[in-house]
Amino acid sequence: MTSPAASPSPGAPGLDIPRVSVTPGGTASTTLTVRNDSDIVEAYRLEVVGDCAAWTTVEPEGISLYPGTSETVTIRLAPPRSSQVRAGDVPLGVRVLPAEYPEAVRVPETTVHIEEFRELRTELAPRRRRGWLRGRYRLAVRNEGNTPVQLGFTPGQPGEELKFDFRPTTLKLEPGESAEAGLRLRTGRPVWFGTETTWPFTVAVAETGDGEDAEERQDPGVVRAPLDAEFVQMPIFPRWLLAVLAALLALLLAWFLLVRPAVRSTAKEAADEVVQKRPTPTADANQPPGTGGDKKPGGGGKSDPPGTGGGGGGGSGGDAGGAQSSATIDLQTASGQSKTGTYVVPAGKAFGITDIVVANFQGDEGVVTIDFGDRKITTIALETFRNQDYHWVTPIRITESQTVTVQVTCAKPGTPATGRRAQGCHEVLNVSGVLSDLR
Repeated sequence: MTSPAASPSPGAPGLDIPRVSVTPGGTASTTLTVRNDSDIVEAYRLEVVGDCAAWTTVEPEGISLYPGTSETVTIRLAPPRSSQVRAGDVPLGVRVLPAEYPEAVRVPETTVHIEEFRELRTELAPRRRRGWLRGRYRLAVRNEGNTPVQLGFTPGQPGEELKFDFRPTTLKLEPGESAEAGLRLRTGRPVWFGTETTWPFTVAVAETGDGEDAEERQDPGVVRAPLDAEFVQMPIFPRWLLAVLAALLALLLAWFLLVRPAVRSTAKEAADEVVQKRPTPTADANQPPGTGGDKKPGGGGKSDPPGTGGGGGGGSGGDAGGAQSSATIDLQTASGQSKTGTYVVPAGKAFGITDIVVANFQGDEGVVTIDFGDRKITTIALETFRNQDYHWVTPIRITESQTVTVQVTCAKPGTPATGRRAQGCHEVLNVSGVLSDLR
């Protein structure tokens, strides 16, 4: 046996590994030829070293050669389809260890080109969102390929009712890296009433590139799967509110068309009835001029002789024959103020008052005072009545230039039948009696 120092290097000329390419998830193979250039029978053990060792095998792992002979072994590569197997050139080495001369170990090397593959995992959450005008979604993306990618987002919708806004608009991911993008969605116009409207849409996640690289790459491993989602647009006002509004509108129309005119008509009739001339009995045509129409109590039906008064203010024998007459004082007073209205007896006349009617049809609050000449007749609180009347059997007589005076102090205007509070107080006084000539 030759000494190790004198023997040639075992297998050195025959250690040659051709370059090989492999796609992750697939398999590839190459060969290695080992030749024994020594003068003894030698056994060799083969072992893969380097970054490819985890997914590369040698078949067979050990050989024995006679001097001057050689044998070819197969190197099989099966990289997994994983983002950890990065694309590019990776060195491959096989350690060839002689059994007799271990110091003559050799490690032939070659280069393995790992092909690119692109794979994305995408998720859009939630898949269904409810809102009036806007909705927010979260788009999660993970690069499960073995090469860096730059991604863009493309929304899809059957119409043009939705507006999309991605933040950020693009993502750049290294192999195995994850990131998220926000999607804000907005509808074109609100739904005021009615039922919910469903807007389906899709989001496609596609790889974008720079320059020629984006146009030339047509790798079938790139995932561009659209994600389905939908936005449910709710009406601003629920359906039951529309029914309530319709009922209220119907009630308002009924009020203005039916009830309000009837109330106003009733109020007007009541006011007209108050201010109209009171019907009084006419004097007996057979009575002589200058006699009063009242019978004297206990007089056996005889009329009062001329020159006697009826009392209550003093009658005078100077009256000529008269006729029934009435006067109306319509007085409107601002809130918090006092106002006076008068009726003046015409010149040459005497007014024998037998009836008065005071109308407070608004229900005002305050005080009304009535005077005949220099004589106070009554003071009444307005809030105690709506219509008040007084009658005298014996007329109260006032003469020319004397006045019937009504003074109203308005504390608080009332609310008439229309239902709207008045701006001021409003009272009406009607006086009735006999207006006659003075002798």
